[in-house]
Order: sequence, then structure tokens, then C-alpha cells
Amino acid sequence: MVVLGSLCQLNPSPVLTTTTSSSSCSCLRSTQNGIFTRRRTILLGQSLVVTSLLELCNPILSAPSFRLAIAQQQQQDDLQQEEDRIVHLFEETSPSVVFIKDLEIDKSLKTSAEEVMLREDNNTKIEGTGSGFIWDKFGHIVTNYHVVSKLVTDTSGLHRCKVYLGDVKGNGFYREGKIVGYDPAYDLAVLKVDVAGYELKPVVLGTSRDLHVGQSCFAIGNPYGYENTLTTGVVSGLGREIPSPNGSAIRGAIQTDAAINAGNSGGPLIDSYGHVIGVNTATFTRKGTGVSSGVNFAIPIDTVVRTVPYLIVYGTPYSNRF
Repeated sequence: MVVLGSLCQLNPSPVLTTTTSSSSCSCLRSTQNGIFTRRRTILLGQSLVVTSLLELCNPILSAPSFRLAIAQQQQQDDLQQEEDRIVHLFEETSPSVVFIKDLEIDKSLKTSAEEVMLREDNNTKIEGTGSGFIWDKFGHIVTNYHVVSKLVTDTSGLHRCKVYLGDVKGNGFYREGKIVGYDPAYDLAVLKVDVAGYELKPVVLGTSRDLHVGQSCFAIGNPYGYENTLTTGVVSGLGREIPSPNGSAIRGAIQTDAAINAGNSGGPLIDSYGHVIGVNTATFTRKGTGVSSGVNFAIPIDTVVRTVPYLIVYGTPYSNRF
């Protein structure tokens, strides 16, 4: 028995945010690439020396050994290149992913909401956490509706949304997220943050209409409050139907086995080129455990692209304006 669970985490563990300048990251990548290249050269050189000596001793018997050594070295090179590619993919995409906290402020406080957000002490209750991604350079953030639903429906004025993000230089900062628009039918919402003085790196949008079962995909988010987490998998199925927060059905969802857990909600599902192909939104969990069963779902990016511009301009989806 399984149940479909929300990916919005309650009571997350503390998150430590670190910043790294883009120049140091670039230098590090160059150094690592240099190490990888030298390691491959050294290994290949050693293999050739050994096999050459064997061939001199017995040229007839050593030919298969030489070919085997070359094949093994080529396999090691292919594996190293694949690892390097995934590392680069994460480094390029993760600056566009944000960490979202849903906060409830103590109503007895006499200080401003901004001061409370700066402190985030015992007077502030963390209602849940989630993920999102940078839509444009103006500070629009796309996430799931269920991540910010308490803020949307708040009538007390005590709920706040705190967004942790970074700029193109690798500087981390946080801002209060304001609701711009939302569509419960597709479990989508758009936040706006003040990014004065910072240059953001929006995600690169892909398409979902030409996806194939079996192709690689990657999820980036903040499961259980662990910021910037990468999981890998494949597209397990297409055209799935999952329930939305308002009780209707979201059709055409992407199924994946890339690990998605509480706190991943609203984060991007990307392809091998780093293009966003979906918004992670739900997972089946084992009944009574809360543990993911490996059956996870994302809203297809084609649906997101049709919906988000209307949320930014009008605050409601196109279908609700008539």
C-alpha cells in the first residue's frame, strides 16, 4: 500500500549556507580538470609501458593483453568523463535553485517582520520548507502551490516566506518572498523577491513534449532542509495523472525514479543538458513510514511555461480570467 505524499517538509534540520565566489569555483574546476587529465595520462602511460614490456618478452602472447589494457583504460576514461559531466551539470544549474522557508511569526512580537526574519529565533516557527527555481532576472521564483499555500490562505498576517538564493557571482543571500500568483489546479505558484544589487541566474527551460522513457534526468532541491542536493535517475513514465491541491487531476505528469523527498517540492527536474523539463511535486510513500518508494512525479515544463506568464502578469491562470 502506498500513499501520495506532499514534498513540503515539516520541522527541517538547520541549514548552513555557504558562499563561494565564481572565480574560486572556476579555478577549482580548472584544477580538478587538470588533475583528471594528468591522472588519465599517467594511467595510460603506465599501462602502455607495462604492455610494451610484455610484448617484447613474448610478442605473440602479449597482443591480447595489450588490447585488454587499452580497453580497460578507455572504460576508466569514459567513467571519469561521465562523472565530470554530472559535476559540471550540477555546478551550472544549482545557482538557479532556491530554498524556501514557510515561517509563522509570534503574534505577540512588537518588532517588525523584517527583524524577525533576520533573527529567525524562538519567536519564529518554521511551518515547512520547499524548493523553487529562478524564472527570470527580475526576481520571479517558481515553486509548488502547496509549498506556499499557508501564505496564500493566511488571514492573520503572521505568515512569511523566506527565500534563500544566490547570484551569478556565487554570493548567497535571502529575501522575503511575496506572492505574485498561484494556480492550485497545477500546483504552481510564483513568488517575487527584491534583488536590487544582485544579478540572478535564471534556469534554462527545456521541453517535455519530446521526452522518452529511459532518458537520464536529475533533481536538485533541498530534501529535509539539506540545501543543494542532487539526485539522479531516469524518466520512468510519461502521461501520468496525479491529484492537485484543489482536488482536480494534473494530467501529463512525468514519473521518475530520481530520489525526491520532503523539501524537494518546487525544485527543478533537469535533463542531461541542464534544461528544466519539470517541477518536482509529489512522491508515493510507503504507508506509515513517510519513506519514498521511488515513484516520483514532476509537472511537465510545457504546462509550466503555459501557466507562469499569466501568473506573473495577472496573478491568476488564464482559465480563471473568464
